[in-house]
Amino acid sequence: MLTLSQVSKNQQVLAFLTLSEENLKTSGYTKHDIFHVQLVADRARSISRAIGLSPEEQEMAAISGFCHDMANCLSRRYHHLLGALLFHQIFQSEISSGRVSPYEIGIISQAIAVHDRAELELSHPVSAVLIIADKSDVRRERVYPKDLDLIKRDIHDRVNYATRSSRLRIDTKKKKITLILKIDINFVPIMEYFEIFTERMIYCRKAADFLGYKFGIVINNFKLL
Repeated sequence: MLTLSQVSKNQQVLAFLTLSEENLKTSGYTKHDIFHVQLVADRARSISRAIGLSPEEQEMAAISGFCHDMANCLSRRYHHLLGALLFHQIFQSEISSGRVSPYEIGIISQAIAVHDRAELELSHPVSAVLIIADKSDVRRERVYPKDLDLIKRDIHDRVNYATRSSRLRIDTKKKKITLILKIDINFVPIMEYFEIFTERMIYCRKAADFLGYKFGIVINNFKLL
């Protein structure tokens, strides 16, 4: 079985992640750096463990979290699809040698492919877990250091910069996954969060529904969804 420890040391994966971060930084996006993919991998594993997925599925979810953004150096619009193909290509030798099953590589590739666009119906919990782990990562640290006036000019920078804390709470008894945020409303109105993240939150809700959970949002101690 492929492990996150192996994948996170693979030089091709690391090269594509570095190139992708450089490309997105040049294009003016918020950080999609190694810390982001490590956080998504850790969050995917935590969600998987909490909802009772198998150890194998937990590992696949963590791997998909680490690799989900590595094709941003090729295309932002299609990075999810190209990322799935890249992952398969990089680890094809593991299949050929018999060390990893084609099904395992397929599940991870599928999760990467659907994490950013609702082009396919969800069919495996690993894909649903990755969506929630990735789309819930909003925080001040994702904004590149720059003059405050420059941050205020871009809504994505403003919202991320204003987010003081972000965490997921999983209630297995009530079957609910809740994104809990602390947002500095003196810096941005809460409405701006929904202006850019509504589509992502709808995708999280769809993913949670697939897992048999409800998805909710609490901002500054107020339940909004």
